[in-house]
Amino acid sequence: MTPFALVGAGPGLGLAAARRFGAAGHRVALLSRSADHLEPLVAELSRDGTEARAYPADVLAPDSLTAALGRAAEELGPVEILQYSPVPRADFMKPVLETTAADLDDPLAFSVKAPVTCVQAVLPGMRALGRGTLLFVNGGSAVRPAPRVAGTSIAFAAESAYARMLHDALAGENIHAAQLIIPGAIRPDAEHSSPDALAERLYALHTGRDEFRHYAEPLPG
Repeated sequence: MTPFALVGAGPGLGLAAARRFGAAGHRVALLSRSADHLEPLVAELSRDGTEARAYPADVLAPDSLTAALGRAAEELGPVEILQYSPVPRADFMKPVLETTAADLDDPLAFSVKAPVTCVQAVLPGMRALGRGTLLFVNGGSAVRPAPRVAGTSIAFAAESAYARMLHDALAGENIHAAQLIIPGAIRPDAEHSSPDALAERLYALHTGRDEFRHYAEPLPG
């Protein structure tokens, strides 16, 4: 089976998503900044019978992302599914009146330049396959700006616009772009926002291939 590439691999949602796509037969490419962080995830997936490999890359360093996704394609085959879901840094979340122009440099690199870099890296392979899925995972501030977290509100909105344009531009090529909004915290005991429930939802977005934006649960009133 073709690879599932996860940008922002971690022990919560990332591992659950990798396990779900691996259970469907996909090879798994895990991308995160630290190789030490990735090795336990690879080992756990391997115990489940999933072929998984680690590709260290920094989302704020476009060249490292391009190189990592290139190595994944060489070693595992053209990426069919890309999930972009790294967790934003705490310093992206300053109140709006305390946020300067310089404070937006890293959030925009994280949520806009990095996704564009990733898509450009995998798109040729998806076109060669004749199919593909681009999955974007964001918090509620992507659709309802929150002045207490200005950096992510601005950057997630820009990421949403980019992903929506991909949805429209690539539909005719059988490449589906979808966004999953998670309004609250990811908790193991949450009915709709546990790692396993979200992983199942992401897999359904890949197979269902319908509208662009989906919600793990309704936005709070």
